[in-house]
Amino acid sequence: MRYFLELSYNGKPYHGWQNQPNAISVQEVLAKALTTILGEKISIMGAGRTDAGVHASQMFAHFDSQMAFEKDKFLYKLNSYLPLDIAINDVFRVHDEAHTRFDALSRQYLYRITTKKNVFQYEQSYFVKKPLDVDKMNAASKILFDYEDFQCFSKSNTDVKTYNCEIMKAEWFYKDDELHFVIKANRFLRNMVRAIVGTMVNIGLGKIAVEEMHSIIQSKSRCEAGFSVPAHALFLTHIEYPEDIKK
Repeated sequence: MRYFLELSYNGKPYHGWQNQPNAISVQEVLAKALTTILGEKISIMGAGRTDAGVHASQMFAHFDSQMAFEKDKFLYKLNSYLPLDIAINDVFRVHDEAHTRFDALSRQYLYRITTKKNVFQYEQSYFVKKPLDVDKMNAASKILFDYEDFQCFSKSNTDVKTYNCEIMKAEWFYKDDELHFVIKANRFLRNMVRAIVGTMVNIGLGKIAVEEMHSIIQSKSRCEAGFSVPAHALFLTHIEYPEDIKK
């Protein structure tokens, strides 16, 4: 039987989602917990591969098991076993062919910036000391919708068949005393969101003109785009699936 897990995690202690040979990952910790709780060897597949330090308020992973279990008791046991920085929010049966990565219709990320020094926010937001022109940053966001190939924002030497992504949402807005960037797409390249944000921060600081966003994307060169902002302020916030994926 195949199950989907809905979970959230604080990425600070982990070297990303995916298993690493010499570092701890969310995938490794979760697989060990499931193996212990269910009494059988469990392998899990996540909906994406968040980088080291990146958080997720909503992530999905799937696993196969011979065991049938009562949902509430299973969630209680699993959450009791897991560390405080990983929480399982839901578990449900899906069709045997369902896949958390390949069946996802869209993914949404949030990046948090603060321009005010705050001792309670610095661990999960990026502190930018100088004022940012948010209107220019939003103008640059709209340019993303004109393109599909985002190789310029991809980490170098990434093994992918295509650099094409369909951007569905991209906007900057203030929430309380933080500046938030929300971006939604059918897929993301490695380091893509952090590179886009870094480029737009340079635009907001006046280092790059808004119109240069076109030439940066057209160049397909990572060297032309801006810096990668720190991972600790990035959150995977939503993943969408077809409604009929549940069994």
